[in-house]
Amino acid sequence: MVERISALDGNYQKGIFGKGKTPGIQLIEVKDLILYQVAVWPNTLKNVGSNIAKSLSLEEYPEPNFASSNKINAMLRVEPLKWWVVGKSNLKEITTEESCILDISHSKTCIRISGKDTISFINRFLPIDLREISFPVDAVASTVFHHVSVTLWRSKIGYELFIPRAFALSLWELLKESAAQFGYEIQ
Repeated sequence: MVERISALDGNYQKGIFGKGKTPGIQLIEVKDLILYQVAVWPNTLKNVGSNIAKSLSLEEYPEPNFASSNKINAMLRVEPLKWWVVGKSNLKEITTEESCILDISHSKTCIRISGKDTISFINRFLPIDLREISFPVDAVASTVFHHVSVTLWRSKIGYELFIPRAFALSLWELLKESAAQFGYEIQ
């Protein structure tokens, strides 16, 4: 098996940086990301969605721009006919006649952002209303970050930012530079 090397390898230094002793931002790269993309046809949407949710032990499949999750897996509805499945999933029950499954784990870098200043920090880059009423837990949005298409998911433990691997390092540098004003910790 090929060993996966992080796009941030060599530029990921753990510690506390920036102003103050109490960091307002925590940044974590989600290592060994497992990410599948499942595309369906309109007439197979309900069947495939239900089967995936069942195989992931989720109550139901999410509506567009939302996610369903448990402690192990998550199912994000990133487009009307497309889901991302995050985590140690078992998609063997899904047939190729009903859907198309693609492993995109190596194409994305996931950075988890949390802390008391998270919303102010993220809004420096993403034009999204992140208030609880507009972007609740399990909300998902596709947007742009410095002209790069990204996906943001508000999970139960923070904001998960999915970045194309080719742009991960340059956007990581921008995140660190901006986080310095709040004080930040890389875990």
